[in-house]
Amino acid sequence: MQNNKKLPEEISIFPLSNFIIFPESTVPLNIFEPRYVQMIDDAMKSHRMIGMVQPKKTGDLKKPNLYNVGCVGKITSFNETDDGRYLIVLNGISRFEILKEISTNKLYRVCKVNYEKFSFDLKENREKINFSNLETILKDLKSIFNKKGYAINWSELEKQDLYNTINTLSMASPISLEEKQTLLESLNVNDRKLKLEKILKTYLLDNFQNNTLQ
Repeated sequence: MQNNKKLPEEISIFPLSNFIIFPESTVPLNIFEPRYVQMIDDAMKSHRMIGMVQPKKTGDLKKPNLYNVGCVGKITSFNETDDGRYLIVLNGISRFEILKEISTNKLYRVCKVNYEKFSFDLKENREKINFSNLETILKDLKSIFNKKGYAINWSELEKQDLYNTINTLSMASPISLEEKQTLLESLNVNDRKLKLEKILKTYLLDNFQNNTLQ
């Protein structure tokens, strides 16, 4: 496990709406905008790390305000297509807080960040988790996914350990960006589980009320 002293204090920022990653999660990304192609080029020449942060719905269209908490990830796979796109795989390492944005001559944004609040993201010994009602969460999610026409490989999901299962569900659930941000900022996975369950119950209640009204 990486020591937080090795994580960069200044990182390039990839603002992606309604998208979060967690430590130890792995996500594929398709990079095609010139500013983010430049970002990946620079990352590959140095520590291979970028920060994933959700943009808010405020600020300029080309430079929206950012949520204060994101997750730094390391590029573990890199491929370039014939049309100049980059296909990368990003492995989550640690969440961070943005301290300030740094002015540069780059096309992409750069921020000074701090990992202290989430230092336990780097610890190998995880907190003990009570997943006695995980089956309820899975049942609620399957209902919501089916109604929205989403598909997920449940059998593969169930092969993960419980820590990563909750994080994967938090990332994949068809919920709002504000709700995903709430899950990302949860200090521990027990808190995240409870918040996810509460969010899902709200969606199910809304669906029930809408169906009743019709």
